[in-house]
Amino acid sequence: MPAISVHPEGWKPAKGYANGMVAVGKLLFVGGQIGWTADQVFEAHDFIGQMSQALRNILEVVEAAGGTAEDITRLTWYVTDKAEYLGHQAEVGKAYRAVMGYHFPAMTMVVVSALVEDEAKVEIEATAVLPG
Repeated sequence: MPAISVHPEGWKPAKGYANGMVAVGKLLFVGGQIGWTADQVFEAHDFIGQMSQALRNILEVVEAAGGTAEDITRLTWYVTDKAEYLGHQAEVGKAYRAVMGYHFPAMTMVVVSALVEDEAKVEIEATAVLPG
């Protein structure tokens, strides 16, 4: 059974995320991924580039476990600059769809003062429910 978005009746439409997800299968918890490569090198120094790389990292972990982007049920984002995120909404959406397609799981965005890696602008953790 694929993950199904849950939207309470009467609520305004969620844009770019789901309010809830229902799924059956094996749980995969993906630790926070930042915008560096598999070699732990930051090739991107801007928010959009690091966000894209963090999402690719998440997808690679999910695929290594036998899943796909559609199996991701939750993303928790930690960003260091709220204004930078809000100022690039169109690019965020485009970059997100380039990696994850049109699959929008439940999401939370948290603004933090810093991340452990000084160069990191975003860290994203994920939960996926894999078939079987």
